[in-house]
Amino acid sequence: MSHFFFGGGFEIMFFLMFFLVFGVIIFTLVKGIGEWNKNNHSPRLIVEAIVVTKRNQVSHHHHDGGMHTTHSTTYYVTFQVESGDRMELRVSGQEFGMLVEGDRGKLTFQGTRYIGFERM
Repeated sequence: MSHFFFGGGFEIMFFLMFFLVFGVIIFTLVKGIGEWNKNNHSPRLIVEAIVVTKRNQVSHHHHDGGMHTTHSTTYYVTFQVESGDRMELRVSGQEFGMLVEGDRGKLTFQGTRYIGFERM
């Protein structure tokens, strides 16, 4: 076992893990930039829609060996358009609080980016 750690095995494992984590970070960045670019090149649409459902996702982050914990909440709203298609869009906490299931109005979005919702 000590031959593995002192004979070069540890260094190999360290670099493999480093490149794996680095690869995941790069992949996530490229994916995010790609979605941002696709949204920017999508047309801005205004359609009649109904708020079908709302959900939130809470993430817990532990720091300093679990001594410090932070939480973040991401909010999503599912809209149904006239054709019957549904789309789930990420919204701000303020928008999430203002929208109620069953609300009817005009949804403005660009790709997967929520712009606004005006009740009718």
